This record gives sequence, structure tokens and C-alpha cells, in this order.
Amino acid sequence: MAAPATTSGPGETLKPSGGHPQRWLILGVICLAQLVVLIDNTVLSVAIPSLTRELDASTSDIQWMINAYSLVQSGLLLTAGNAADRYGRKKMLLSGLVLFGAGSLAAGLSQTSAQLIAARAGMGVGGALLLTTTLAVVVQIFDDNERIKAIGIWSTVSSLGFACGPLLGGFMLDHFWWGAIFLINLPVVALGLFAVAALVPESKNPQGDRPDLAGAVLSTIGMTAVVYAIISGPENGWTSAEVLIAAAIGTAVLGAFVVWELRIPYPMLDMHFFRNRRFVGAVAGAILVAFGMTGSLFLLTQHLQFVLGYDALDAGLRTAPLALAVVLVNLSGAGARLVLKIGTPAAIALGMTLVSAGLAAIALLGGGGYGGMLLGLVVMGTGVALSMPAMANAIMSAIPPEKAGVGAGINGTLAEFGNGLGVAVLGAVLNARFAALVPAAVGAASLPAALAAADGEAERAAVSDAFATGLETSQLVGAVAVLLGGLLAALLLWRAERRDRGEGEEGAGARVASAEGALH
Repeated sequence: MAAPATTSGPGETLKPSGGHPQRWLILGVICLAQLVVLIDNTVLSVAIPSLTRELDASTSDIQWMINAYSLVQSGLLLTAGNAADRYGRKKMLLSGLVLFGAGSLAAGLSQTSAQLIAARAGMGVGGALLLTTTLAVVVQIFDDNERIKAIGIWSTVSSLGFACGPLLGGFMLDHFWWGAIFLINLPVVALGLFAVAALVPESKNPQGDRPDLAGAVLSTIGMTAVVYAIISGPENGWTSAEVLIAAAIGTAVLGAFVVWELRIPYPMLDMHFFRNRRFVGAVAGAILVAFGMTGSLFLLTQHLQFVLGYDALDAGLRTAPLALAVVLVNLSGAGARLVLKIGTPAAIALGMTLVSAGLAAIALLGGGGYGGMLLGLVVMGTGVALSMPAMANAIMSAIPPEKAGVGAGINGTLAEFGNGLGVAVLGAVLNARFAALVPAAVGAASLPAALAAADGEAERAAVSDAFATGLETSQLVGAVAVLLGGLLAALLLWRAERRDRGEGEEGAGARVASAEGALH
């Protein structure tokens, strides 16, 4: 006998109360689409020498090839989520696949740097639609009992994308020309289009909100400017005119966006969400998980290459245990079972404590060899596997189901902020500590420059020791920030859940009293 169907209003596809009957197959399809998007965040890094040689690309060209994708994607996440809610999540998922496939084809066939930059921007538009609609569809097709496990598997794809990007890119470049790293997306896109059209149910906001065009423009400009400032800060300097102007524009436009959203009847992002302690706690935690993971990986690659002496490929392979730990914990379902058993706040506190402990282990034990670093990577991965799905689920649970696309956009935007802040803050701590410790006669523009300027083995050893100490300090700062932030996020969520339970008990008591009064 079929499960009873439920719906939240006109225009919303009927869904069985136990979840869509083909939900796990649909999850596999959308995770495959998401994996391609995330791989393209990192795959281009290994092709830089080929692009420099074959397209005669300058350093500035290479930077824009990489940043055009992430800037457009991060700037459009909220707009893409809102479009999915209003016009249909399946429609936007199909549109995202088409745009991503067209951008991949154009990128693979590009003959100039300008063509490749434009193609990468087009891929970013498709990527924004895919990242938001995939999570929104997960929320729609899974019920409360299975959603945490499904979101855990969905979030695992992020770790796989990080680990697989450079490896896949290196393999393709060993056998084909550089354009193949983009054309390989086409069969996956074709498979995704067929599977989404056949399997994914349509769903959209039953309220039929009016499109918030001004909000879409303001959020896109503001987010793009802020993310650009974060991306370009480490290279151009945080006090450079370019960074300060971008940050000022982004802050001003986002302020205007908030004012606009508070004044209109159908806002793209309801600012009243930020009065929800559950939402605020999940927001804080999501930023800090991304902060700790991305910032630590930024430091790890330098640690492996400059302190332990591995080349780029070996360094990349030696960060893989973190991603593998995330994959094993989430695919086994252990993370979801623990969240259900101990609750979301406790799971987040435990997960963030493990992330912090892993960072501290790498800082204190990693200097003597890879063994201590391996321990830290596995502990960090376990912590990420526990905390990331729990916080994504907390964000999505704090937002009405009809706003699932916007919720997914918020989740993706927070990850982008956390990624940028992790690199910016921990990189700044590293640079400040290194500059304070390096011999004054050498200077500290960068480690390679300081080593080149060193006079003799003693000074070179002092430079290397200063850099290793700077890495240790920045990793410990990251560990403390992640621990304190994680405990704060868990406390906010715990207080929100306790308040919700109290209100529920009061409501139940009022209903009982009303019923007794009616009987008398």
C-alpha cells in the first residue's frame, strides 16, 4: 500500500510522507552533477603551466581564469536559490546543467585567454544553479528521518570534489591536451539531463512570490564585490586600493540589500530568519567549519611542500586522508546515526572539537614528519563529517520548506565566506609571525624570496624555522577560533531547541485546558 501523500500548497508536487520512492537514486544523480561543479573549483590549478604555454596567458589571465568561475558562482547563489523556489527546482536544475555544459564546451574549445575567462564565468552561472537546486531537491524528497543522512552524503561530495580535482586534472593532462579537463564534463552533463528529466519531481514555492529583481541585483553585486576583496586580499595586500574599494562597494551594496529586503512584501531573503536562534547558530557554525577546513588546507599545502619537502603532487596526495575520513564517516551513515542519537547541538560541538583537535595535532606534531600530520588529518576529517551535515540540516530545518532554494543559497554563500576568511585570516597570522621571526637582514616578502636572500646555511635554516613557527602559530589560532566558534554555535542551537520544546509544551497544555473547558 502506498504511503499517504502530503503537499504544502498549490503548485507543490505531492510527496509521500516517507520520502520519494526513488529518492536514493535521485540523490546519486544530483550528487554526480554537484561533483562536476566542485571539481571545476580546483581542476584548473594543475593546468596553469599548459595554459601559460599554449594560450600565452599572463599571470593576471590565469588569476581571472580561476576567479571568474568562483566569483560568478558565489555572487549568484542567493539569486539562483530564489529562482529555483519561484520557477521550479527541477527546471533550474536542468537549466544549470545546460549552462554548465555549454560553458564547459566553450572552455574546452577556447583559443584565447579572454574566451576561456568568459567561458569560465558562464560555467559559474550554471554552477550556482546546480549547487542550490541539488540541496533544495534533497530537502524536498527526503523526510525528517532520512534527511540528515542524505545531507551527509551530499556534503561528502564537497570533500570528494576537493580531493579529485587536482588528481583528475593531472591524469587528463598526462594523456590529452588541456581542453580535455573541461570536455570531460559533457558526458556527465548529458547523463544528468536525462536522469533529472526522468526522475526528479518538480517542486516550487506554492505562494507564488513576486520576483525580487532589485534584491537579486543588489545581492549579486554585493556578494561578488566582497568575495573579490577576500580573494584578492592575500595577493594585493589588505590595505591596497583595489581591495579596500571592492570591500567598501560590497559592504555598502549588501547594506542596501538588507534595507530593501526589510521594506518589500516578498523579499528574496527574509531577514526575520536572523531572529531564529537555530538559524543564527547554524550560520555561525557553517562559516567556521569552512573557515577551519579551507584555512587549514591552505596552510597544509605549504607545510608539506616548504617544511616537509614534498613536491606539489605528493603534497596533494598527502592531504587526501582528510577527504577520505569525511567520505567513510558519511557514507557509512555513522555521522547521521550519531546526530540522531545525541542531537544536533551536541554533534556540532563534538565535530568542531575534533576539527580543532586535528588542527592542533597538525601544528604540534606535524613538524617532525608526516605521521603526526596524518593523525591530525584523520581527526579533522571525522570532525568535518560530523559537523558539516548537522549544520547544513540545521540551516535547512530553520527555513520553511517552500524556501529550500534560498536556504541552499545561504548555505553555499556561507561556505564561500568561510573559505575566503579562512585563507585570509590564517594567512595573515602566518605572514605576521614569519615577518616577526625572520632575520632582519634577509627580509620576509615570502619564504622563497627570504631563502634566496639568505646568506649561508645558518640564515636559510633560521628562515625555514621562522616559517615553520609561523605555520604552527597560525594553525593553533585556527584551532582556537574553530573550537570557540563551534561551542558558541552549539550553545545557540541548544538554547533554540530548548525554547522550541518549551513553547511546544505550553501549546500542548493550552490545547488540553481548552478541551477540558469545552467538556465542562
